[in-house]
Amino acid sequence: MARRRMARLNEQLRREIAEILHREVKDPRVEGVVVTGAEAAPDLTTARVYVTLPGGATGGTEALDGLRAAAPFIRGELGRRLRVRRVPELRFLADRSLEHAMRIERLLDEALPERRGTGAAEPGDEEDGEVDAR
Repeated sequence: MARRRMARLNEQLRREIAEILHREVKDPRVEGVVVTGAEAAPDLTTARVYVTLPGGATGGTEALDGLRAAAPFIRGELGRRLRVRRVPELRFLADRSLEHAMRIERLLDEALPERRGTGAAEPGDEEDGEVDAR
């Protein structure tokens, strides 16, 4: 029961923070930031908010600085919108899962040359690359 409640709260945090960033925050440094997830601590003292950042390393650093500067405002807005006893302190973190997935894809392409081009080898492909004509 508590897990479902935390999952719902995390999803609600993600949605509300994304909306606040999109509609309310006027800082140009946070334009293009996408909220990918939120994980609140069980006691609601803190919440990690995962974001994808535009502009690579330099733009990402500026965007994180903008998010940290906007955190008190966002937290105040969350207090008005959510029905929780305590609104968690927000900690913004860069979501590296897409970069990680792309790195794994590159490594797989290097290790398995037959994956290049159209994707993974289909079941039924022959050893020499010809497709079985059944």
